[in-house]
Amino acid sequence: MSHGLPLIVTRPDPGGAATVGRAKALGLDARHLPLFAAKPMPWTPPATLDFDALLVTSAQAARLAGSGLAGLASLPVYAVGSATAEALEAAGLRVEMAGSTDGQDLLGVMTSRKIQKILWLCARDRSAFDTLGATLVPLPCYAVDPIDPPPAWAQMIAAPAVLLAHSMRGAARISELVGSARAHLRLAAISPKVAAAAGSGWSEVAVAVRPDDAALLAQAHALCHKGQK
Repeated sequence: MSHGLPLIVTRPDPGGAATVGRAKALGLDARHLPLFAAKPMPWTPPATLDFDALLVTSAQAARLAGSGLAGLASLPVYAVGSATAEALEAAGLRVEMAGSTDGQDLLGVMTSRKIQKILWLCARDRSAFDTLGATLVPLPCYAVDPIDPPPAWAQMIAAPAVLLAHSMRGAARISELVGSARAHLRLAAISPKVAAAAGSGWSEVAVAVRPDDAALLAQAHALCHKGQK
């Protein structure tokens, strides 16, 4: 039996299905309505001797990079979020640190530790960072492309519901597609920057205390049940 407002999960698989499973385990009425599709891209591991460390800002990179990850196993890894760290460790990489905020803050930690040559395992479409004087070399291993909203999208956003925003790009697309319906919709964002990308005018916005699914779903749970007695 479902309880509270429905929860709309818009992130693509394989992460989307995992989020829905965690949400349902919490008793939430989770619906998977992906607005993007993720797919691996061909890539070749570079010579690791050219780098001091590996930066990974999304668990999708770890999940979609494939067998090439083994070629990066000699580099210490700095990962954003516990889910990313766990996926990388499962692939045999050594995680030096799992950041609790975002990639920019983690870069700050890396440069404070005198790490100057950084390989960034990332998506084809990615945000820009202030490199803080370090050399940051992007290595795209996957792509995330927008897709048409699922058939149930219009019906789901026509009534009060809670939406999850896992990325700035995802938040911007959610914002565009919901339009004025945001006035009766609630949003749970994985970080303050993601919340800002979703714009204003929402019925309510909550931000996760850490950039991971567990913290995000805790906020979503509260939003789904807020006002119930």
